[in-house]
Amino acid sequence: MSLWLSSSSSLFSKPFNGNTKSVTSRFRASADVPDFLSVDWLESRRKRPFGPRLSFSAEDSVQYQLDALMFNDQPRPDYGVEVMYRFAGFDPFERSLYFGPSFDLGQFERFRRIFHHSTYRVLLNHKERKILSTLNVEERVGGFWDGYWLTESLLHDGDSFSGGVAY
Repeated sequence: MSLWLSSSSSLFSKPFNGNTKSVTSRFRASADVPDFLSVDWLESRRKRPFGPRLSFSAEDSVQYQLDALMFNDQPRPDYGVEVMYRFAGFDPFERSLYFGPSFDLGQFERFRRIFHHSTYRVLLNHKERKILSTLNVEERVGGFWDGYWLTESLLHDGDSFSGGVAY
């Protein structure tokens, strides 16, 4: 197999033909970002929603999730729901009993809709807390999430889904 590159089509900063003048690169370089990642990789990592940490206890996990829902639309719309989704301990490729009834929650939009069109809407941007729902967290053992506290279910303890779910 032969590979032919001309200096005009090369993506490298130095041409192959021995010229000493440099070819302009289409990519910017940054000392913080390895060259196999995009230039804005580091900034995009900083913008990711808050999620589980190995150092969190069960109480910390619950507290951070409830705080995120209290300020749901800060710094952007449905940020609190994004945080809940990151803490969710369900398999995105299987139907989940996270909210009680079996739902396909693999896509974030489906998860988000349940918060906006059901009895869980009261959790979004709440001002005070009363125990109306059960948030079950469990510590994972083995695998990628070993040692993390993830939410296994969020169940409304009252007359749940009486008005139906827009799903």
